[in-house]
Amino acid sequence: MKETIGERELIRRISVILGGIQHDDCAVIDLGERYFVASTDMLHQRTDFPDIMNPWQMGWMAVAVNLSDIAAMGAEPAGLLIAAGLPPEADCYFIDELFSGFADCAALYGTRVLGGDTDSHQELTITGTSLGFVEKELILRRRGAQVGDLLCTTGSLGAAGGGLWAWQNGVESELITSLLEPEPRLKEGRALAKSRSVTAMMDNSDGLALSLSDLSEVSGVGFSVFQDKLPLAPGLVEMVGEEMALQMALGAGGDFELAFTLRPSGLQAAREACSLTVIGEVVEEGIWMEREGERREIVGKGYEHRIGNQGNQLQI
Repeated sequence: MKETIGERELIRRISVILGGIQHDDCAVIDLGERYFVASTDMLHQRTDFPDIMNPWQMGWMAVAVNLSDIAAMGAEPAGLLIAAGLPPEADCYFIDELFSGFADCAALYGTRVLGGDTDSHQELTITGTSLGFVEKELILRRRGAQVGDLLCTTGSLGAAGGGLWAWQNGVESELITSLLEPEPRLKEGRALAKSRSVTAMMDNSDGLALSLSDLSEVSGVGFSVFQDKLPLAPGLVEMVGEEMALQMALGAGGDFELAFTLRPSGLQAAREACSLTVIGEVVEEGIWMEREGERREIVGKGYEHRIGNQGNQLQI
């Protein structure tokens, strides 16, 4: 059987070959007074776009996932580059809608597509590169969390996973929109950076459990999550039950919220910056879920592409 590895293990292998790479949502380049940040994401029709998604929503998502990385650094977007491999069946309507999705998402968040490349491809493949700037004293990274810090999130969790479940099971739900039209938290990321209260941050696009695993690895700390404090998406528990809703929040992916840590003394400043929920605290080691005085270990798993597996599909 052909060996498969996860995306993060692949990154570790590549990092060794390249002599080390930065472990943040964006690459960081020193420009003197400010940092230039850049990130890239590749999306494929079969693995990243549900069948229900229209071409405008495909374009929207391709830009949104890239801008989410800019948000995680506390940066302001400067523009995007888009490379689109278009399948043979793509007609003028499909192309117009796809590129309108690119433009509309970028415009809503105060930026634009600056250029890129187009080519033909067997499967729709979109690679976006997001560019931004952030003051050196305001940049937010995945490293920096300290024992005793508060663990927080913007927005609600599990919405995209619930939307995917609803679509797959023929259930009408507003959560489907959360899956198809994600909203990067650029405003919140920038405001949190300016509050100067955040010690570490990343976006939560692959699920809370995997995000905490990444933060834990880079910062060298652990996390204790308070189960009763998790802000599950409205209507999610009623639709799938509490246990599955919790699984979606931890591992389904697709929630473009920000997971971050705060100094306790900075909580008020952070609350003034944006709406947030304190969902736990930073501990010395391990990733735990606490409820009513008991705790269990959380396995750091979420949504990952499998490399070498031709049958990769969207899944919860």
